[in-house]
Amino acid sequence: QVQLVESGGGFVQAGESLRLSCRGSARIGIYAMGWSRQAPGTRRESVAIIRPNGETTYADSVKDRFTISRNKAGDTVYLQMNSLKPEDTAVYYCRQVSPYGDVWGQGTQVTVSS
Repeated sequence: QVQLVESGGGFVQAGESLRLSCRGSARIGIYAMGWSRQAPGTRRESVAIIRPNGETTYADSVKDRFTISRNKAGDTVYLQMNSLKPEDTAVYYCRQVSPYGDVWGQGTQVTVSS
């Protein structure tokens, strides 16, 4: 089973940017990949998905601010987050949507201060 490792989280001020990375132990772009987030006391929500054909989908709350992409090698997925808001504060998880069962990373904390 592939393993996913996220990185790039941190503490920023509102309006700043961060880029999250998700590195797979094997080629991961053959399946849909996504980023989800979970704030304390809330349910985990999907924020962005990229399909093998490159098609992307975003949650309304992040549309026009976040961009999901992957590298040419197909082993890393990124989430570029611009114009960050305090409500974007959460643990961000990378996910591989596999027909054999979804695979999740361990998460990376993003904190946005007002």
